[in-house]
Order: sequence, then structure tokens, then C-alpha cells
Amino acid sequence: MEFKDYYQALELQKDAGSEEIKRAYRGLARQFHPDINASPEAETRFREITEAYEVLKDPERRAAYDRLWNQQQQSFGGAFTPPPGWQQGFSFTSGGTDRGEVFSDFFETLFRRPSPFAKARHERSTSQHARIRIDIPDAYTGGSRVLTLQTPVAAEDGTVQLKSRDIPVYIPKGIVEGQHIRLPGQGPQSPGGGPPGDLLLEVFFAPHPVYRADGKDLYLDLPLAPWEAVLGGKIRMPAPVGSLAVKVPPNARNGQILRLRGKGLPGSPSGDIYATLKIVNPKVTTDAARRLFEQMAREIPFNPRASIGG
Repeated sequence: MEFKDYYQALELQKDAGSEEIKRAYRGLARQFHPDINASPEAETRFREITEAYEVLKDPERRAAYDRLWNQQQQSFGGAFTPPPGWQQGFSFTSGGTDRGEVFSDFFETLFRRPSPFAKARHERSTSQHARIRIDIPDAYTGGSRVLTLQTPVAAEDGTVQLKSRDIPVYIPKGIVEGQHIRLPGQGPQSPGGGPPGDLLLEVFFAPHPVYRADGKDLYLDLPLAPWEAVLGGKIRMPAPVGSLAVKVPPNARNGQILRLRGKGLPGSPSGDIYATLKIVNPKVTTDAARRLFEQMAREIPFNPRASIGG
């Protein structure tokens, strides 16, 4: 996906104020409006400046876009992919542009399609959207967390500033990635001075050193010594909370998957844990260890390449 430089599209510097953005848009719109300019490039240019204005005129969108803009400058251009969790800490008021404009994939992906900060049509009046990152063990135990949100606000000079606020959040036991936590009354003020709306937090998991989550199921690679794989038996492996006893069948194969029913994220029903066996050979550093392997080579006739004709 191509990154769109909206400041360049409006021929502006990044520190431009809101009035400067408005003047630049009006001037360029008069110059390139298809009803006025019949050149083949005018319609494309008009669409570019309209898209840029839709983002930069809105303090919320502009603050989020500026974070991506800064990251893109540091990456020296090239193909663009939003980094995971880049919008963490932002909240976005619902609402949006529903006038039928045809904008770029960049705009549609970040600012129109359903996402953690998309403008939800069914909650367009007062809801705010943000993301909260939790650890996988938090989904097992539940608990409390303090979330710091950065809410973009327009300063008197028209620039965008971020105002921080701390919000206590209760993490329910068994929550999965992609679910939402609703915080009544923690959203923006309603139009006309009504009560504040709600804050909707989409949950996503921080990377875990062992586990990968898919819904309520968890996945991991489980290392085994060669003798553990051959002989089988009970071993212990790390769990998201504590540890688990696992029964390895004799003559277990590399890549074999063991299913631990009900040991995944809690719920009704609970998820499962899937452990993929990975046989790891030890590093032989002593003569005694080498003799053991030589003895196995003599006493256990085995050709691992027989299946491929080797």
C-alpha cells in the first residue's frame, strides 16, 4: 500500500494550523475542481486534495495520521504497512465521511473501514473507540488496569495537541482478542451538553514469549529431547499461569500436535492448548556422550532417508 503524504498534497508544512489548512484546501480546490479545470489531471488532483483535507481538518484523524507520518519519514519511504499497535493510546470519536467520495486504499484502510478507530455508523453520536493491550495471562485471571488515553484537541492557534487522561479498566476473565470492553460515561460529551457517551476498548494481546492465541485456543512449540520423544512419559511445560503436566506418547514424532482440552482461555466452553512437538538434539561435547550415540547407531537400525530413497 502506498503511503499518502497529505501535507504534500495540500502544499503545506507539517506544523500548519487549522486556518492555514483550510485556506490551502480552498485555493487548490478552486484551481483543480473538474467544473473549472478540464485538464485530464484535474480530477485526480482534486480527489487527492479533498482526501488530504478530510484527514487534516479533523484533530483526531490528524493526530493519528501524524504518528504514521513520523514513522514513515524514519523508514525512508517505500511500501507502507501500518505497524502493529500504532494507534495504541488514541481515542477516536465516532462519525465520519459518508458523502460517497472515492478515496485511496490508504484512506479507506485507516479511516473508513471497520477498525479499532473507525467511525461506527451505529454509534455515530457519542461513542469513542480505542485499543487496550493486555497480556495473555490477564485473560486467564482478569484484573484491573489503568489506561492512559491521548485525546487530540485543537489548540487556539489551530494546531493539534494531545491531552492525556487515566481511566481505570476492569479486564474480565476469559476475554479474547478482538472483543470490546464498554466503559459507560467515559466517552466524549454529547452534542448539546448531554451526558458523556461510552468508551469502547478493543482488546489485543501483547506478544507472548511462548504462546500464540487464536480465539480461546492457544498454540505453542514444545521442545523435546530425543529420549523424551522415544520413551514418552510425563513432562512439565510452562502455562500462561503456572505450569502444566503433559503426557507424551512413546515414539512421538517431530511436528506431532498434542491437544490439551480445556486448558486454553477460560469460558463456556474453555479453549484448548495445542502443543506442536519439536525434537531438539543435544550438543555432544564429551567422549562419554558421543559413545552413547555411537551405541544407539549400532543397536537401533534406522535410516531416516529411506522414505525418500536415500
